[in-house]
Amino acid sequence: MAIAYLGLGANLGDAAQQLAKAVDALNHVPMLSVDAISPYYVTAPVGYLDQPDFINQCVRVSCDLSPEALLGVCLGIESALGRERTFRNAPRIIDIDVLLFEGQERDREELTLPHLRLFERAFALVPLQDILLADSMYAQAIVGALEAVDKSGVRRL
Repeated sequence: MAIAYLGLGANLGDAAQQLAKAVDALNHVPMLSVDAISPYYVTAPVGYLDQPDFINQCVRVSCDLSPEALLGVCLGIESALGRERTFRNAPRIIDIDVLLFEGQERDREELTLPHLRLFERAFALVPLQDILLADSMYAQAIVGALEAVDKSGVRRL
C-alpha cells in the first residue's frame, strides 16, 4: 500500500460540510483507506482575492492505486459534489489535490508530484504537518518550507 497526502479546500456553501462529504466519499473508495485527517483551517484566498476565506484540511491515505488513478478518484469526487471549474483560483464548492505520493514524482500536465507550489503555500503545509508521518521522505522539506512561508493567513478552526 502506498501512502499519499491529499489537500482539501472549499469556500462556497457549507465548506466544512463539503470537506466532510469528500472525506466520506474517500472512505468508500475500494483499495483506499483514510488513515489520518487534519483539523480544519480557515485560510485567506490566494490568487483571486475577491472571494470568501477557505476552509482547508489534509488527509493521509493508504492506497493500492497509481498516482494517476488517485487523481481520477479525486476529480470524480469533486464532480459528484458539484465542483464547476470556471477560472483559475475561483471560489469552489470543493477542491481535492494530490499533494504528495510517497516514492513517486511526476512532472506532467495532468499531474505534478509533489504538487506544484506545495512548498510555497501555508494553507496546505500547515494541515499537512499535522498528519505527516515522521518517517515521510518529505518530512524535512515540509518543516523547512513551513519556516519560510507566511502563516499569518492560516488559523485553526
